[in-house]
Amino acid sequence: MKAFVVDKYKKKGALRLANVPEPELQDNDVLVQIHATAVNLLDSKLRDGEFKLLLPYRPPFVLGHDVAGKIVRIGPKVGRFKVGDEIYARPRDHRVGTFAEFIAIDEADVALKPKNLSMTEAASIPLVGLTAWQALVEVGKVKPGQKVFIQAGSGGVGTFAIQLAKHLGATVATTTSAKNADLVKGLGADVVVDYKTQEFDKVLSGYDLVLNSQDPKTLVKSLGVLKPGGRLISISGPPDPAFAKEFGLNPFLKLVMRLLSRAVRKKAKDLGISYSFLFMRADGKQLSEITSLIESGAIRPVVDKVFPFEATGDALSYVESGRAKGKVVINIEQKS
Repeated sequence: MKAFVVDKYKKKGALRLANVPEPELQDNDVLVQIHATAVNLLDSKLRDGEFKLLLPYRPPFVLGHDVAGKIVRIGPKVGRFKVGDEIYARPRDHRVGTFAEFIAIDEADVALKPKNLSMTEAASIPLVGLTAWQALVEVGKVKPGQKVFIQAGSGGVGTFAIQLAKHLGATVATTTSAKNADLVKGLGADVVVDYKTQEFDKVLSGYDLVLNSQDPKTLVKSLGVLKPGGRLISISGPPDPAFAKEFGLNPFLKLVMRLLSRAVRKKAKDLGISYSFLFMRADGKQLSEITSLIESGAIRPVVDKVFPFEATGDALSYVESGRAKGKVVINIEQKS
């Protein structure tokens, strides 16, 4: 099969189109013919080697963390799906590789595709949808009437998280540029801060939860908008000891994580705020919950641009530029 591979860890290194063996099916796997995939900043960070210690992949390896497609074969122990099912998924870590024509995925990571979405639209959902769900529902436990601040509202995670927070009954604030204000308001944002002309920590206060996706400076400023008892959840770091324990890291890496997050954890504790780092995980059951929200109309996909498979490298460069509004999707032409 054809796939785009990373030959070696290198910052902004080019992907190579190659012929690679079709994935081998394990007992609990489904083999998916990929119709569409999406690009995430996680892909470029893996290629650059930023997560080598946490997620060591041996080159050459295939990138890609989102998939929508059709099941063409199932393992002997698969019970939830059948050949012909249209599905979407975020394959688990160490088994990613959706910049390809086929992928084998554990059925626990898979959900049926929302009936009201095309393959292109469905491919835009899994990683950002699960990130938002785990931050706002699982960890944040957002309740009606709470105030939630979601950074970078016009980005992939932001466009989904705004809609989910609004569905949960929260008052939602976000940051974006003036040209994207109508987009985020249309998704449900109540308060829009123009990051080019305003400092969000001067505008916002008394918030229950902040979803941080930006740099360390923004992380520290986010503490100032939370009320005592509030929660700061970061998907951009620094990792904390709880993450290191959950991830099963060795003692050295546990120490590194403790040191990296010590300053922000201390500041948060002094303010009576809880800090946690979230590294989203694959979860087919949660994705099925998201399917229900999409089919009910509570959440809609936001797709900025669609690239053909042969332009996968261009799609990755476009995401790295920071210009995308919502998600960038790659269509993979399938021969009948």
